[in-house]
Amino acid sequence: MTEKFSIQEYVRWSDVDYAGLICYGAYLRFFEMAETELFRAVGLPYGKVFEDYDLWLPRVQLHSEFHHPALLDDLLTVSAFIGRIGNKSLTLNFEVYRAKDEILLAEGRFIMVAVSRKDFKSMALPQGLIEKLARFSC
Repeated sequence: MTEKFSIQEYVRWSDVDYAGLICYGAYLRFFEMAETELFRAVGLPYGKVFEDYDLWLPRVQLHSEFHHPALLDDLLTVSAFIGRIGNKSLTLNFEVYRAKDEILLAEGRFIMVAVSRKDFKSMALPQGLIEKLARFSC
């Protein structure tokens, strides 16, 4: 079973529409927060990743599925885990649950590719990066 990294965050006023329902685009903010903290949890805050491995990890694909709406002030549990590590790309999966009743609200996926910071050309994922992410990989 894959270990999932989780954070908790509230749905804020800036995340909702007039009816108090989360705007779907707000989930990207939650996904990115979980992504950033997952990397930090394995000792790789993004500044360190970029400097140590001399690469960027741009997203080439974003995918979301919405099952139930979140409401203003709902506490969410956002989980992130590595779905796939390829030679030059990785897939980061997300699940968002309402904390009080553990209902799955949304799922998402980012596909990220490794590119050189110098010329933005595709490159292999560094072995050290792969090894550190292994804890949260399928």
